[in-house]
Amino acid sequence: MADATGPSEPLRVSILTQGPYLIASIHTALDDSQLVRFQRDLIDLIGRQRARGVVIDVAALDVLDSFGSRTLRDIARMSRLRGAETVIVGLAPALAIAMVRLGLHLDLPTALDLEEGLVYLRSATGASIAP
Repeated sequence: MADATGPSEPLRVSILTQGPYLIASIHTALDDSQLVRFQRDLIDLIGRQRARGVVIDVAALDVLDSFGSRTLRDIARMSRLRGAETVIVGLAPALAIAMVRLGLHLDLPTALDLEEGLVYLRSATGASIAP
């Protein structure tokens, strides 16, 4: 069964490998079926790449609804079950304020930007980016 994005529509998320870490950058708002596809692809890639950590960059998002928040939490839980820590980076000030006012909780580690996210992962996993 094909998802709503269709088999030919590219997912608007880049997932790069940086040493033992995966860096997933969400480029634009994703609908629910795209979020589920992103979740599935990322969790699969953790195993294939033997990743020790995941940075999810949400800097391009100006809205995060309850399904999106729950999906990010689920990704972090699934990643941990696969042996990888997760940190969310790039939450815009307006998005953080809106989430608090709406009572949405990520309940997972966050960092200001990619650099701080990688510092967090190095501390949490003991792994280094250097070969």
